[in-house]
Amino acid sequence: MGHRLSRITTRTGDAGDTGLGDGSRVAKDTPRIQALGDVDELNSAIGVVLAEDLPGEVREALLAVQQDLFDLGGELCIPGHRILREAQVERLEALTAAQNAQLAPLKEFILPGGSRAAAAAHLARTVCRRAERSVVTLGRSESVGDPVRQYLNRLSDLLFVLGRVLNRSAGRDDVLWQHKRGS
Repeated sequence: MGHRLSRITTRTGDAGDTGLGDGSRVAKDTPRIQALGDVDELNSAIGVVLAEDLPGEVREALLAVQQDLFDLGGELCIPGHRILREAQVERLEALTAAQNAQLAPLKEFILPGGSRAAAAAHLARTVCRRAERSVVTLGRSESVGDPVRQYLNRLSDLLFVLGRVLNRSAGRDDVLWQHKRGS
């Protein structure tokens, strides 16, 4: 890869546009750039989860997710290019099912919280949902591969389950919503 990022400050975006991976330039407020930014924020939010003390299998899963999200961003960065594969979506489905099988069934809605790591996973889940909405918006005007939308949808499910797994790992209960607290 050489010195691909040797110069960080380029000033090429000072007028409010930015370069895509195919060399074209677009305004920084287009749906494509919004989606790219939201996916980048999601990857950073997962980095915050990874800064916590995590069980090994959760850490490994999230490190793989970060790699996938970089692939996903690469796909968004080059209009018409396809990088993400159905196998990556299927891996998330299998991981979610395996992690969820270890948890007690939910009988109530839960609130984000419990342990710090679980709260960070729930925050990453909400950022993931925003990234998914941005990708859907982009897909209304430009082509977006099905695996991109599917991956983000499955990832939010995984992050929800991992929030619960991380609470259990920390010896904490899920924070239950108390729907009749003021009655």
